[in-house]
Amino acid sequence: MAKYYITTPIYYPSGNWHIGHCYTTVICDCLARFHKMKGDEVFFLTGTDEHGQKVEKEAKKHGVTPREFVDPLVAELKDMWNLLDVRYDRFLRTTDEDHVRCVQTIYQKLFESGDIYKAEYSGYYCTPCEAFWTESQLKDGKCPDCGREVSLQKEESYFFRLSKYADRLLKLYEDNPDFLQPKSRVNEMVNNFLKAGLSDLCVSRTTVKWGVPLPFDPKHTAYVWVDALSNYISALGYGTGEDDLFKKFWPADLHLVGKEIVRFHAIVWPAILMALGLPLPKQVYGHGWLLIGGDKLSKSKEEAAKTQITDPYELTKAFGTDAVRYFLLREIPFGSDGEYTTERLVGRINADLANDLGNLVSRTQAMILQNFGSVPPRGKEEGPDVGLISACNSLFERVDADMGALNAPEALEEIFSVVARANKYIDETMPWALAKDPERRERLAAVLYNLAEAVRICAVLLKPFLPKSAEAILRSFSSEEAGIEAARFGLLKAGTPVEKLPPLFPRIDKKTLDALLAAHAKSAPVPQKTAEVPEKKPEISFDDFTKLELRVGEVIACEKVAKSEKLLHETVKIGAETRSVVSGIAKFYTPEEMVGKKVVVVTNLKPVKLCGVLSEGMILCAEDGDGRLSLVSPERLVADGATVR
Repeated sequence: MAKYYITTPIYYPSGNWHIGHCYTTVICDCLARFHKMKGDEVFFLTGTDEHGQKVEKEAKKHGVTPREFVDPLVAELKDMWNLLDVRYDRFLRTTDEDHVRCVQTIYQKLFESGDIYKAEYSGYYCTPCEAFWTESQLKDGKCPDCGREVSLQKEESYFFRLSKYADRLLKLYEDNPDFLQPKSRVNEMVNNFLKAGLSDLCVSRTTVKWGVPLPFDPKHTAYVWVDALSNYISALGYGTGEDDLFKKFWPADLHLVGKEIVRFHAIVWPAILMALGLPLPKQVYGHGWLLIGGDKLSKSKEEAAKTQITDPYELTKAFGTDAVRYFLLREIPFGSDGEYTTERLVGRINADLANDLGNLVSRTQAMILQNFGSVPPRGKEEGPDVGLISACNSLFERVDADMGALNAPEALEEIFSVVARANKYIDETMPWALAKDPERRERLAAVLYNLAEAVRICAVLLKPFLPKSAEAILRSFSSEEAGIEAARFGLLKAGTPVEKLPPLFPRIDKKTLDALLAAHAKSAPVPQKTAEVPEKKPEISFDDFTKLELRVGEVIACEKVAKSEKLLHETVKIGAETRSVVSGIAKFYTPEEMVGKKVVVVTNLKPVKLCGVLSEGMILCAEDGDGRLSLVSPERLVADGATVR
């Protein structure tokens, strides 16, 4: 019996759930169900990431302890997975006692081996991402992952010797081309991180108390990302003395994650495992995002909430669990970004589920009940029978190949190609005409048997994707076979009772959709614009401030940066010299608007290259509550080159 261990990343319990949060977990659930159908012994892990600065701050804001803050949110997340028919083998919380013991064991081993050492951390930290960044990794001075502000922090910390493992990581990618997929993620990790030079990683905090205390220095807590990544082995009992599951299932077959956290899973996690002397996971896959209007769903959620239904509870209530699962598994090209709108979801429901699958099931059952009352006997194959039966018998192999390549959309396309072939078979054989001719009753029986078997085989293979609907179809044919061996033509016995199902996926017309969206817009809370209190930066002395050189410049030329949608390249005249400056303001100013503007430039920044273009300074902007940038300019006309004090 083969073993299969699959994981999602563990989720920060924000409580602000949308359909984008469901994508990774529904895919993992589908893969786990498919492997179980094949007879594999499967362990499917998900959970919540509950420590760190974000939780600590939110709890304080709400006047509760961190544990009191996260408990109801964790319960809410579990309810959402139940709603979407997600059947995990363990839901791990990083506050679980066995997980805490495992994290402490990991730190102790790394400390004893010399892979952890104490020093002072000084660098940039993004609280929403719980990520450390060097100045060169920032994009326009902000977090390269989420685009939010970062804060300069200094504190005593322990560091993991990540730089020590750079060569081994490069060799890992060279020797194991399938370790990280898709290939574009490999290029990103190698070019942006490994070849650029790995810095040692800060792996403890003294300013954050809500975390796992280090066993050798309890005033320090574990860096939340090391804490979170450790769940993949803590869930199996590593470091707890009860490690039977670890011996059975590690290394993991697949860590499925969003592309924004690939760095932690493809660089930091393998390096930690190397330091521990443990096998590496067989594959890390960084999938794309669910987008609305070209933007990540979470970033555009406030605006989307006005016009689109994105809440999983509201979606499943309106369209059903299987319809939501089907959209996530079918619509989004695996590994790439996919676009979400409620209209696209309804389009999939109507075209694939109502017109194709639902119509096939309904017509087949109605004709059997009308003409025979139960499954008729299988007859001699004729003409179009051969193609349909062949398509049914080869379906599992094709689906298995696609699922082995983690390509759920292609697997569903294969299943629905047989659904389409069966619908075409009805048109070719015209059973309604056969029913009118008593001498063709034997042929009618054969046609309807073939259709019943096509429906049943498709339902067997749809169980991982559409659990409720597939099981309903199988029950209606008195067939509840769960194993993959049932996906073989000819197993349905003549005389098997058939139960007519109500429509599995009622068609949704435009009037109904418009009414749903109107009701949603009416009930959706109006986003309240509240002034955010900026995170307070560390105090600096006047001497520190005087180190900045701020001068007035005039933009004399400007163009878009070819490799970026956000960047403009300005040529700025500053007194007797001109500077090349790159700014992340393309969403707010056109190149034509920039020419002739007086701007304030930080002129003593170290030059850097952004998207291959040299930047010799920074143009100052103000940012309002909506994230819009406005240039900082002198109040009255002054000569370019003037000093700003």
